[in-house]
Amino acid sequence: MAGRFRLDAVVSSIVTVHPHEIPALLHSSSCFFFILSAYFVVLPLRDEGAISLGLSKLPVLFVGSLFLTLIAAPVSTLIFSLPNLSKSKALVIIHRFFSLSLVLCFLLWRASPTESISKDASDLTKDPNVGIDGASPVSGWDSHGWFYISVRVGFFLWVALLNLVAISSTWARIIDVMDSESGARLFGFVGAGATLGQLFGSVFAAATAWMGPYLLLFAALLMEFAAQSSKGITKETPQSSEELSPLRRTDDDHQSERKQEASSPKVASPKSPISTTRPQLWAILDGMRLILASPYLLLVSLFLWLGAVISSFFYFQKVNVIATTIKSSIGRRRLFAQINSFVAVFILIGQLTLTGRILTIAGVTVAISASPLVALGNLVAIAIWPTWVAVAVSETLRKVTTYVVTRPGRELLFTVVSQDEKYKAKVCIDVIVQRLGDAAAAGLFEVLTIALGGQTSTASLYALPVCLIWIVTAFFLGRRQEQLAKLQVGSSL
Repeated sequence: MAGRFRLDAVVSSIVTVHPHEIPALLHSSSCFFFILSAYFVVLPLRDEGAISLGLSKLPVLFVGSLFLTLIAAPVSTLIFSLPNLSKSKALVIIHRFFSLSLVLCFLLWRASPTESISKDASDLTKDPNVGIDGASPVSGWDSHGWFYISVRVGFFLWVALLNLVAISSTWARIIDVMDSESGARLFGFVGAGATLGQLFGSVFAAATAWMGPYLLLFAALLMEFAAQSSKGITKETPQSSEELSPLRRTDDDHQSERKQEASSPKVASPKSPISTTRPQLWAILDGMRLILASPYLLLVSLFLWLGAVISSFFYFQKVNVIATTIKSSIGRRRLFAQINSFVAVFILIGQLTLTGRILTIAGVTVAISASPLVALGNLVAIAIWPTWVAVAVSETLRKVTTYVVTRPGRELLFTVVSQDEKYKAKVCIDVIVQRLGDAAAAGLFEVLTIALGGQTSTASLYALPVCLIWIVTAFFLGRRQEQLAKLQVGSSL
């Protein structure tokens, strides 16, 4: 008990929190820690595997991830729609599924042929153009057998799916437990857990790059820990009025909202249908139906689609620059992991010190407009200075802005919609719309690569009009969310 009080005191010294919110807050943060740790442990392995197939194949891989997503997103929606399965247990099943799948990926990776069979360790260290898998850094699709290609392609697609489905499903559960007011206070702390996971996973991957596919087993263990942590993401009703006082400060308005929370319905987004019991088969399509019926959710979808286009376009530029400047396979893995580690430190500091203040004071509009503005500058910088240093600086600015400010603000967009929209529409938006943006960016980059004769250093300039539309969309979407949040508070009084 004494340990619990000390833990509560530590948490309350960092974030403004009600006592009854602490258990869900800690489980949410730890769940994201394990998910992001697992993701960043395997991310350098995924990126290097993709590069070994040839840079020209990256757009094809992104399009392939879209088709896999079109299957996976409805399935995850169906799991959350099963009448005899609680939302908490559904989330555990999703996390455990990815844990087991990573073990399968390890077995397939180990069984796949490599070209390093005739080389010993000394040969690998002497030849900078040979990676841990024995393949040359950008050897191309035709240099490998079908099983090697199938495993690398499948792993690339699967990691992309893990990143989207596991994170989106967890956020859906969290925003169901928290509302707009508590989210503005607590999402920064939740995001800090994810950033700690990124930092731990990146540092671990950089230090153990020599382990290669064995990192998959460690990632599988981390996903099982995430499954266990997700069990504690539940909504607890305060037992007394004293519990409604935050540990750091008292806010009478917050108390009034909390007293009515249990009996007040959530405000659905405009023109969204009222939830009804439907056959399980139809639950697969419910997410898309809810999106198409709501102008607000359509605007959210446009915002995320534009963001995905710009993010993926920057990813193609980043990988091309690093692949042409860093020749060693292990060197590229280490650089990817070191950049992720460096970025995570700044994100963590920002999430613990700035996120809550920015969301509470500046509001959602400023938060979700920050990333488009930074992206505009990054696209110009990469076009002018196509070096790995420029990539590292741009990547740092992009991710710090995204995860300190824009991502928490983006999750607040879903606190003003109905429960059905949180679990069904949100997953479709986060997963399918994200992949549609990736596919669009892949197609655009492929066309520009051909048009520019393979000289892609200035390709990012062609994405500037998309970035400008993203900025305008963010402004109008943020204003609309703030209007709906006021209506939600008014209905609870």
